[in-house]
Amino acid sequence: MNNRYLPLIACTLAMLVAMLVPRPAQAIDRNFAASAQIDYMLAPTVKGADAMAHNAGFDGFTTELSVKMAVDLTDHLSANVKFCYGCHGLEADMAYMDYRVVDELNFRLGKFSPSFGAFNLRHDPANHRLSDKPLPYDMGRALGFRAFNLGVLPSPFPDNGAEVNGTHWFGDDNQLDYAAYVVSGFKGDATAQDIDFTQNRELYYVDNNGRPTYGGRLALTHKFSSSADSTIGASGMRGTYDPNNTLFYTIVGADASLRVKRTNVRMEYLARRTDISVADPTQFVYALPNKNSDFMVKHGAYIELEQPLNGVVDLIVRADGLMRVGDVVKGSPIDRISSVGRATLGTAFLVQRDLRIKASTEYYHFSDLGPTGQHNDVSFHLGAVGTF
Repeated sequence: MNNRYLPLIACTLAMLVAMLVPRPAQAIDRNFAASAQIDYMLAPTVKGADAMAHNAGFDGFTTELSVKMAVDLTDHLSANVKFCYGCHGLEADMAYMDYRVVDELNFRLGKFSPSFGAFNLRHDPANHRLSDKPLPYDMGRALGFRAFNLGVLPSPFPDNGAEVNGTHWFGDDNQLDYAAYVVSGFKGDATAQDIDFTQNRELYYVDNNGRPTYGGRLALTHKFSSSADSTIGASGMRGTYDPNNTLFYTIVGADASLRVKRTNVRMEYLARRTDISVADPTQFVYALPNKNSDFMVKHGAYIELEQPLNGVVDLIVRADGLMRVGDVVKGSPIDRISSVGRATLGTAFLVQRDLRIKASTEYYHFSDLGPTGQHNDVSFHLGAVGTF
């Protein structure tokens, strides 16, 4: 095992042991939850020159693991620690404290995923029925992910910082959730053309520029009845990602969902405006004005229907897409305006309680990716997910 993980493992084990040690003065509530997914992805149409151009997603076998321990230390103070393991290796997804004054006022301190969008609330593999994430939140399972540099906001996105959040009920039918936070933010080099998401998962989990990213979320839920409700939400964050604090990024999002009995319809839209360095204008395809930076915009959206057919089989239909608008460096397989659309048909089979089999087919349409230009690709997923 890489030595860079040893401090993380030692620290987390120490926290777990501290949580598990009984305290005679008072009772402590503990909650342990975990999920694991093994998935096999086959992309039979990606081959030859196209494969080199857009780099097929992480095909073959991949494993995702999530392990969480939550402890209520007092009526107001709780602690959470969470491991995740995936394509990025071993990661501490959570290590934070919550101090809840009342339902409307909670302080969160430590490492956590800032409140943004609706999908982040269910990003663990056991909490969604398909094997991979929607394109706006993709972390490497999608075809062409390297050319587009992942999604708009790869999920999860744990970061160090502080958040204030809370929930208020208006009567019995309307619930308002809010969150506001400051975190270290995403990172990139001084001459970057986009955020470098790998830098958020390197050895030093510290800010690269000493300036926090700030953001927040508002969501309103209305209960139509005990078996039907809907939620609408809006999110945003802004900060700098380069060491010199000159390259800004701004991310906005809107989401809506509807639940009627066991039927769920969900949709989200995300957009990220990111400054790019033009310190060396000769590396770009298109002429640039004489200034220090330009910008690109990446849009992403998805809509999905989750419909149980009976007590064993769920049907999932999803349509999602990405579009990138902005200058590109020479040799890039994408153009100034490039997009990818995807349609997914999937099923989830309940083998027994806490064990499901997932299967899906994905159809991709690329606007211009690769030497063959506009073309289509197909991929297949087969996996199993369990909770314990």
